[in-house]
Amino acid sequence: MYLHSGCQIAVSPDTKCFAVDWLGVEVTGATLGIIGMGSIGYKVAQRARAFDMRILYHNRNRRRKEEEEAVGAHYCEKMEDLLQQSDFVMLVVNLTPDTHKLIGKKELGLMKPTATLINISRGAVIDQDALVEALQNKVIRAAALDVTYPEPLPRDHPLLKLSNIIIAPHIGTATAQAIRMMAEEAIANMLAVLNGQPIPSEVFPK
Repeated sequence: MYLHSGCQIAVSPDTKCFAVDWLGVEVTGATLGIIGMGSIGYKVAQRARAFDMRILYHNRNRRRKEEEEAVGAHYCEKMEDLLQQSDFVMLVVNLTPDTHKLIGKKELGLMKPTATLINISRGAVIDQDALVEALQNKVIRAAALDVTYPEPLPRDHPLLKLSNIIIAPHIGTATAQAIRMMAEEAIANMLAVLNGQPIPSEVFPK
């Protein structure tokens, strides 16, 4: 959470010296709880393993044993167990009626007071009013959101006034390479339809 304010201090013309009492949280050895272990969630786990993180995950369907072992992930059948144990909770789910406001006051209350909530899925997966309350009352330590609802938030939204949150403008795929790959995938799907071939990225497979 010090990244944004730290950058401001580093470039400010008023800065005379750097504080020595800013203490962050190590990710190495920390527990990462991934809610939604699809293809993106699994790639997150692969990267987290490089930091020697303990990885828990909750998903509708459990991954194969060899896939779990490849990243050192442990399955939590109950999301509540993951929330109670994790230092970082990352949301990587699709937005559906089942996941709408998946994280609310009850779920935030189950998290460690030292935990950080990270959302890279869709804004409506979190009850934002409950998140504001949890951050204001230090129910959890911090949050990092790449997504909100709506996008952008109204300029007077209380989330924008908190110091223990980072909000990015939905830039999880905002690289030249990622945008090109998405365009190429869309074109491949259109060509498959026009040629009567199987659709590579069919949303609702028959």
